[in-house]
Amino acid sequence: MTISNITKTKKLGNSTIEVSALGIGTWAWGDSFFWDYGKTYGKNEIEEAFKATVEGGVTFFDTAEVYGSGKSEQLLGEFCQGMEQKIDIATKYAPFPWRLFGGSVADALTQSLKNLQMDYIPLYQVHWPFMLMSQDTLMNALADEVEKGRIGAIGVSNYSAEEMKKASDILAKRNIPLAVNQVKYSLLTRKIESKGILKTAQDLGITLLAYSPLAQGLLTGKYSLDNPQKPEGARKIDSRFSASGLGKIAPVLELLQQLGEKYQKTPAQVSLNWLMAQENVIPIPGAKNAKQAKENTGALGWNLASNEVAQLEEITRPWLNS
Repeated sequence: MTISNITKTKKLGNSTIEVSALGIGTWAWGDSFFWDYGKTYGKNEIEEAFKATVEGGVTFFDTAEVYGSGKSEQLLGEFCQGMEQKIDIATKYAPFPWRLFGGSVADALTQSLKNLQMDYIPLYQVHWPFMLMSQDTLMNALADEVEKGRIGAIGVSNYSAEEMKKASDILAKRNIPLAVNQVKYSLLTRKIESKGILKTAQDLGITLLAYSPLAQGLLTGKYSLDNPQKPEGARKIDSRFSASGLGKIAPVLELLQQLGEKYQKTPAQVSLNWLMAQENVIPIPGAKNAKQAKENTGALGWNLASNEVAQLEEITRPWLNS
């Protein structure tokens, strides 16, 4: 595993786009299906999370057209209005089965730009690899949008090593790099290493955006054998939050706690710092309120020592296939 010095910004692959070394995912902004938007939190809490995130030095936000059926984009666009600070937005194209032709990309992008109240998006990603449109048609349609100046860089999400290389090869014919692959990655979700995705991305110069970097809350220390409680929403049926599941991660939480005490940081901040120590990884945790946003941004401005990064890597090897 290659370790790099943590910087305040990172480039998105071999593109010209540079963003903060930590981002924020906005799946929960406006989504009431998986999350409890409109019940346990709402627009006011999210706007406070946005402001606290920017104040903490994070200016990179990841959204998608399907989050809240466009509501996440709309909220983010509204919050960005009048901001003096430059905000970098990434959103995603949903490759629904009925989107068969390249024109679907232009239409979807037009709607996302309208939702965001912008005429340019720094990063536009394909949300998942399963579709009826060919990769060749899709990647060339995205390349057209780069040349039109409506997007700055192209990304994919949840692509395998082979799928990522194929997309990269198609774009290379247009002299445009594949900048990003957004994948699930955390100390407790390291399958991208065993599946060759991390290595392939490093070889191709592709940045990985790590979603669910706190394993949906398991790495925050909020859930443990000493503090048994049921999570909200769909996580209630996740076996990882059961007594046996929490027992398995107890040694990991203990090490995170020890390192956190050394640096006066929380287990979540240590977990995010570990991801930022990787050569080409930008974690994008979520934040539903200002408190969560401030905890996220507390992962910036300090470095785990290389031997501590190695300790965390070793203790979480049982999760290399998770």
